[in-house]
Amino acid sequence: MEGPRFWSVCLLWVSLALPALTADGLGLNEPRPAWQQAAGLGVLAAAVALARRRPLVAFGLTAVLSLLTAPALFTVSYGPALGVLALLLGLRAARVRPAALVFVAVGCAGTVKIALVGVDPAPEWVVLTGTLLFGCVFPWLGGRYWRQSRELAAAGWTRAARLEDERRGAEERARLRERARIAQDMHDSLGHELSLIALRAGALQVAADLPGRHRAAAADLRAAAADATDRLHRIIGVLREDDEPVPLTPAGESVEELVARAAESGLPVRWEPAGSSTAVRPGGVAERILHRVVREALTNAARHAPGAPVTVAAAEEAGGTTVTITNGRPTQKSSPSSGGSGLLGLRVAVTAAGGDFAAGPHGDGFRVRAYVPEQPTPRAPRTAVPSAPFTRARRRVVVAIAAAACAGVVLVGGAFGWYAYTETHSVLQPAAYAKLRLGTTADEIAPVLPDRAVRDAPVERAPAQPGDTDCRYYRVSGELLVSVDHFRLCFDAEGRLVAKDVIPRVGLSGEGREEYEEFAR
Repeated sequence: MEGPRFWSVCLLWVSLALPALTADGLGLNEPRPAWQQAAGLGVLAAAVALARRRPLVAFGLTAVLSLLTAPALFTVSYGPALGVLALLLGLRAARVRPAALVFVAVGCAGTVKIALVGVDPAPEWVVLTGTLLFGCVFPWLGGRYWRQSRELAAAGWTRAARLEDERRGAEERARLRERARIAQDMHDSLGHELSLIALRAGALQVAADLPGRHRAAAADLRAAAADATDRLHRIIGVLREDDEPVPLTPAGESVEELVARAAESGLPVRWEPAGSSTAVRPGGVAERILHRVVREALTNAARHAPGAPVTVAAAEEAGGTTVTITNGRPTQKSSPSSGGSGLLGLRVAVTAAGGDFAAGPHGDGFRVRAYVPEQPTPRAPRTAVPSAPFTRARRRVVVAIAAAACAGVVLVGGAFGWYAYTETHSVLQPAAYAKLRLGTTADEIAPVLPDRAVRDAPVERAPAQPGDTDCRYYRVSGELLVSVDHFRLCFDAEGRLVAKDVIPRVGLSGEGREEYEEFAR
């Protein structure tokens, strides 16, 4: 693992391990043995190490750790890690179905565990669903949105490069047309004058009264004028490319000759055509585009991978030609240079001709591959609006986030309603508590007891349970979202009330218990 990446992984692990180390000490979790904390930190380390190459496995490990710690999936120790790894899963994994299957599997596993060992299944299942939605699905959708935004930005830059290349091409064609017009004017005017000079020199040459030496000079002048006219015609002919841009290849140079010339210059390059054919047919737009691709790839190999062996392979495929340029690991140190837009320009040129272009790392080196059909045809639908698929994907992500948000609001509202119902229906009025007498049977006092007993009883603050008894806990008041006092009623095996206690709320001293005991007496 490279140095910067190693330290980034370590920093991420420290950030995710900090809640797991401090939650128990702050009283946010039930105290756990040291070996459980160490095992949890080890699982987090493994998940962080796998987060780049195996993000789905990393998220699965964290989800299993959270389920083992709490049936409802949510824990202060591992909740942040669950959300962060879900975000990385959406950012780094392209496929949706595996992540969706993992979310469903986590929900099913948590439901089964709640059904088997849960204290109060309904609220715990609501917490499980809310955690899965807000702590897993939402971050995952955020990661996918982030990923698609980056892809959309890259497609936008590619489109901008293509439009810039088209603009430059239009300017180049306009300049060529103007140059052709000027060349035509020069050819017409200068050619005419040179023709007149040659005509007059010919007249002097055949004049009867002209001395011999002057006749020879006139003949030389006539030959020079004719030669100048021919030279002017050839020079102007190069400039008069009415509708075609300047050729991209040197006159008569093929791709194979380009490779040979590069090899003669000292570049370790090898030409590998398919079979006995040269594979690249001479002439035409296709060869000029492939010549440009090979030339740019060889230039990049010489600049960025000096000393690396280069292979240029060509093969005929499905009505066109594919050229592949592959370089290995550089054997010399390359000088630093700023990145250009050569590959973007090649991609635009190849795709504009109806071909396919790919470039990227390959093994220890780099590979460029281009396919150009024999008769290039523009593919405007694929390149004109490259952002359309990403826009649709982005719209789907936004719709999914909105739907998940609505479902979350419903779940949170339902969970809070259930919480309010259970808390208010487990209240034992202090006056009714004061009338309870030891030795009374459960059936006799049932009319004054509330509908429900407290599920999350404050056992850690209660006094020792007397003998083999069944203790029930009730709230003193119906206040929500705050700690309140509790009453404890303990019944023996025959259903008689054998003990009644007051458990003060968090932060209250024993004065609260004495107050209620005094009231009960």
